[in-house]
Amino acid sequence: MSDRIRILLSTEGTYPYHQGGVSTWCETLVQKMDMVDFVVYAITANPFITQKFGLPPHAEMINVPLWGTEEPKEHLEIPFSKIYLPKKTTTEQQVRERFLPLFVELINEIISEVKSPKKFGNLLVSLYDYFQEHDYKVSFKSELTWSVYKELILQLASQKQNRLSEPDVYGLVQTLGWVYRFLNIVNTPVPDVHVTHSTAAAFCGIPCVISKIKYGTPFMLTEHGVYLREQYLALSKQPYSSFMTTFLIRFIQSLATTNYAYADQVSPVCSYNTRWETRFGVPESRIRVIYNGIDPNVFVEAPPSTNDTLTVVMVARIDPLKDVLTFLESAALVKKKFPDIRFVVYGSVSVPSYYEQCMELHAELGLEDSFVFAGHTSNMSAAYSSGDIIALTSISEAFPYSVIEAMMTGKPCVATDVGGVTEALADTGLVVTPRRADEVADAILQLANNPELRMSLGKEARERALNFFTLNKMIDLHLKSYVKLAVRAEERVPVVRRREESLTNQKLLFDKGMALMACGLYREASLQFQEALQIKPNSPMTPMILTELSTAYNHLGEYDQAFLELEKADALIRLLDLRVQDSA
Repeated sequence: MSDRIRILLSTEGTYPYHQGGVSTWCETLVQKMDMVDFVVYAITANPFITQKFGLPPHAEMINVPLWGTEEPKEHLEIPFSKIYLPKKTTTEQQVRERFLPLFVELINEIISEVKSPKKFGNLLVSLYDYFQEHDYKVSFKSELTWSVYKELILQLASQKQNRLSEPDVYGLVQTLGWVYRFLNIVNTPVPDVHVTHSTAAAFCGIPCVISKIKYGTPFMLTEHGVYLREQYLALSKQPYSSFMTTFLIRFIQSLATTNYAYADQVSPVCSYNTRWETRFGVPESRIRVIYNGIDPNVFVEAPPSTNDTLTVVMVARIDPLKDVLTFLESAALVKKKFPDIRFVVYGSVSVPSYYEQCMELHAELGLEDSFVFAGHTSNMSAAYSSGDIIALTSISEAFPYSVIEAMMTGKPCVATDVGGVTEALADTGLVVTPRRADEVADAILQLANNPELRMSLGKEARERALNFFTLNKMIDLHLKSYVKLAVRAEERVPVVRRREESLTNQKLLFDKGMALMACGLYREASLQFQEALQIKPNSPMTPMILTELSTAYNHLGEYDQAFLELEKADALIRLLDLRVQDSA
């Protein structure tokens, strides 16, 4: 391996073209980890989107637009001959003999309710290999392909066990169009890297799966929200036919389960997500939670409030998932009991029709200037500092930046109990039920009427954020994961152990702990590691024991203790490095 690790960071509809929590997380990794070379593999809706984030010198980008192109390969920087020649050599016979068998298997796997992730992954690789030689558009747009697709879908829909509604012509055309557009990803060469890292169990995981199967490249998967769950929510609001909705949901299920099956390390940003991942077959041994982190030098502790009117701030885009309507309703309830109060929402409009609903309710409730939509802000820290209370009324979240950013500025929070919100706040804020305007209002009133409680919760929140959710901690855990995957550390450790000439009591206990870990007995393993540390607290093995003890606590869900053991290991490693330098 070279001195610098090369990472493929695969994104979908986020970085570096859109603002948001996932993009903030990507920007942090790419900008701050200057010891790593990144290839950003950005899947976008079309090639005309303006780039919002600039890339540093140690990062390059592959842009893969799914719509807005006439030729599927025009986004690639390749000679015209490499586009033209495959068109001339992709004959009807090749489509019939080589493409259609793969295509039929693919559609059968998409439609099937019982998923076979390994089969789907191998189909993606076979299609990838086929399109290295043959033309994507000619293959998919062939009359043969349309005829086979139409006949196959009608046949599958006629079989009751598939629970598939019979499609109309529009549904057939649209669903084949989805396959054509989404799978342009397999038409894009996968670069040579040490580790692939997908930002969701979604279409952006396809290049990672291909690289894993074809080249053995270690695959890391981060989940911010649970992609499959979010798509269920989103599709329930789309005016698609029953057939189209079922087709797309099953397509996404195939992708999600394949991502989970091939990922070497699944790192959700909160333990809340793990209930979905384990449900879809991810072993606990491959799950490692890594919380989001922020820079305490940017989100500094806010000075004492000088607001003449008590101010409640929400930092969120105008989107149904943020449930701004409930925030409006709660504001109206609060004002009946605490008239001298103001509400401000900082965030851009992501769904215009939803913003119109918000404005209609705003007028209906008579909130006038007491509730302000302030739009997007580039100074997030100042936005939090401008409030006395921070609110979040989302109906779905992963591990929201808005909560830990507010905590870092020392502001008390009222937030709905979704995703990792409770993990973030613990007892340093007030957690309420989603879609309950009365509960949101009661929590805001509790803080509005108690300045001492606002101050104490704000201080506790900042202390918790400094202990667990800093930028350095997040970067450190990602770097360790990259290195561990890149050098196959887990495969090398047993070999190192066998080379030990003397098996001390500490070593025996450590080995016993590792064996228990391999069986999923994390509590028993942690006891063995603790006993090993008591024998000789400052031995050369101590950093390794502390690291594995941290892993055990992480699997047990004891994240605070896991962080503490990692900090001990890091401190000891730095101390040993200093001793080596002094003796040199």
